[in-house]
Amino acid sequence: MRELERDLPSTSARSNVAVVGAGRLGRALVAALREVGYAVEGPLGRGAAPCGADVVLLCVPDREIAAAAASLRRGALVGHCSGATGLEPLAPHEAFSWHPLMTVTAQGARFEGAGAAIAGSTERALAMARELAAALGMQAVEVAEGDRVAYHAAACMASNFLITLEAAAERLAATAGVDRVLLAPLVRATVENWAALGPERALTGPVARGDEDTVARQRAELAARTPELLGLFDALAEATRALVHDAAPPSGRRDAVQAPGALAGIRG
Repeated sequence: MRELERDLPSTSARSNVAVVGAGRLGRALVAALREVGYAVEGPLGRGAAPCGADVVLLCVPDREIAAAAASLRRGALVGHCSGATGLEPLAPHEAFSWHPLMTVTAQGARFEGAGAAIAGSTERALAMARELAAALGMQAVEVAEGDRVAYHAAACMASNFLITLEAAAERLAATAGVDRVLLAPLVRATVENWAALGPERALTGPVARGDEDTVARQRAELAARTPELLGLFDALAEATRALVHDAAPPSGRRDAVQAPGALAGIRG
């Protein structure tokens, strides 16, 4: 972090920033920006109209961005922190978007090393988005207007849906007397392998090795213990088969992944 800061403007040269929105992201951003030397006003409540700030960051729900922007004075750079929203709700301000590719809980977040999806209506606005990302040790990437929703959906799959999946695994493991604390190292190692190796090389387990008998026995046990998870299990098993099939060389595909009909005898 400190290595990055040597290439940034001095504290006195940095813009004054106001953060509107006192939710989890607003509070985390205020703390992070102050830590790297910005003068920050906030987090301010929704509907606030800060005066004197060079930059206003709106950390409000997507549906409230347009109304929040309309209440602001002209002249300041105005940004929002939505992943799925373009720049239109910020008109007529000189605008940018700045979405951290990082999960933020009530305990806060560390932004260093994370990505930041940015866009700007002018070069000056885009430069400000880049500056904020660099100041926090983040890697900025421009996401086009037409790609915002797809980008945000990918982020939700990678983060939100992962929690849903792990909650399901935790529920099933509990029926065998196994606590989630024992699943956590497995999850961490799996994610690290995916990041380093990619999905095809990181994938292990019975589907990856074509052991459909084990998959069928797993499914039967899950149906008996947590039947509400059966649809999720089936969908993930099919998606995993497709991943293995796509990764296998043509000569090995038939052996590596058996047809979904292998489970037909126990479905119903």
